[in-house]
Amino acid sequence: MKIKKLLLGDEAFALGAINAGLSGAYAYPGTPSTEIMEFVQSDPIAKERGVHSHWSSNEKTAMEEALGMSFCGKRTFTSMKHVGLNVAADPFVNSGMTGANGGLIVVAADDPSMHSSQNEQDSRFYADFAMLPALEPSNQQEAYEMARYGFELSEKFSIPVLLRFVTRLSHSRAVVECESEASEENTLSYPKNPKQWVLMPAMSKIRNRQLIKDQEGFVADSENSPFNKYIEGAEHRLGVIASGIAYNYLLETFNGNVPFPTVKVSQYPLPKKLIKRLYDSCDSILVLEEGQPFIELKLRGLLDEGKRIYGKLSGEVVRDGELSPDAVRATFLEIDPKLSGLQALPETKVSEAVVSRPPALCQGCGHRDVYGALNEVLEGYENAKVFGDIGCYTLGFLKPFNAIDTCVDMGASITMAKGAADAGQHPAVAIIGDSTFTHSGMTGLLDAINENSNITVIISDNLTTGMTGGQDSQGTGKIEDICLGLGASADHVRTIDSLPKNHADMVKLFKEEIDYNGLSVIVSRRECIQTARRKVK
Repeated sequence: MKIKKLLLGDEAFALGAINAGLSGAYAYPGTPSTEIMEFVQSDPIAKERGVHSHWSSNEKTAMEEALGMSFCGKRTFTSMKHVGLNVAADPFVNSGMTGANGGLIVVAADDPSMHSSQNEQDSRFYADFAMLPALEPSNQQEAYEMARYGFELSEKFSIPVLLRFVTRLSHSRAVVECESEASEENTLSYPKNPKQWVLMPAMSKIRNRQLIKDQEGFVADSENSPFNKYIEGAEHRLGVIASGIAYNYLLETFNGNVPFPTVKVSQYPLPKKLIKRLYDSCDSILVLEEGQPFIELKLRGLLDEGKRIYGKLSGEVVRDGELSPDAVRATFLEIDPKLSGLQALPETKVSEAVVSRPPALCQGCGHRDVYGALNEVLEGYENAKVFGDIGCYTLGFLKPFNAIDTCVDMGASITMAKGAADAGQHPAVAIIGDSTFTHSGMTGLLDAINENSNITVIISDNLTTGMTGGQDSQGTGKIEDICLGLGASADHVRTIDSLPKNHADMVKLFKEEIDYNGLSVIVSRRECIQTARRKVK
């Protein structure tokens, strides 16, 4: 029996995975992927079945844990934001060599326009690089359906499958038709060829040849995918290739009646026969894709036979930020100003009454007290530098604090402070959150401990993963023990409550440890005001 639910794209995939017999989900929170794991954690069927849904320390561990469950024949997924795939890149790329046993889907949620990210990278390049199949839903219904389809595809070819989301799909809702009951989970089983899971050179060489041979099958499956379609149109002066959510924007632009032949792409590798058919029957080609010019680059290499190809590289499609129906409509009008049939869209203007509200640290946030004390201390030093990290506390870069000098990626605060100290910089202060510390800060701290680097590391511990909504932090209650276990001096691992009443003590402590010639760690602790409020409620 089918039922209908109003779901985010993230939630649609999660429900689809549960209904397809999911046994385990592995993730590290990151916008726009966080709601995938949160849905599994709250779903009654997943709870009843004991589906694994605990947060992992980082994306690499999540990928490896999911790979372990797949090894045992169970269906599993790991979800992360696009830059999280960088962290998981080592096991992700090598998973093409090991293959999969139980269905394994790797969900990467890209963030065009950088709503909450450092860059606009496009995860389709990772799938291409690792020679893995990829899926890209164009709407919430497909996000739901691609969970089961992705598991089946993974098990058909014994290979992991990448599923690419984008922010607008992850965080918008639509009615989704779904099953009312969930399929049974896979039983425990093991790979038919266990040797391929041992990536020693002799085995990897055999596996690499097989992976290359399998590409033909991946393309053939893409050609026949229910998510890839050739849609005929009356006007052959232009053919359109639209992938993922860009296909939705295309339909909206023409109110569902696109006059041009169209190839909808939602499964990769690219369906070459469908695209060749379009190319041969049209005078020119327009490529609409969210993110980077992935398809367009391949077309210019494979089908550069003199026909005009419009897209991001040629300038007709906006390359920076998200696509939108407005942007797609503008593209068609640039190609042909007299084009008819375009849906009349209301002009979107921001009201003058709407005041820009940049993000800010919450009132009552302990990070505020850390920066207040740190700024006061550093006024007494010439050319002090503070190396920041990824988290709520990154907002310390903004007014009124203006407190950090760098922010690059998860865990970079400690390692950059160490490198700066190696260059002779003093003071070199690193500030990092508790969740980011256990995500990727511990190894950097070990480097600094081994060389007794002259840096001060401030771990601003708010007892949660605050920036993504208050998920559990893997280091809660363990931060000092971790630092001591790594070898930090007990005399210079110090803890203080980051409260306004402790301001003078914080200033004194910060100055003492900055003046110490060697590595020191200060754990400044205060529960996130948002999680504290939720507990009170």
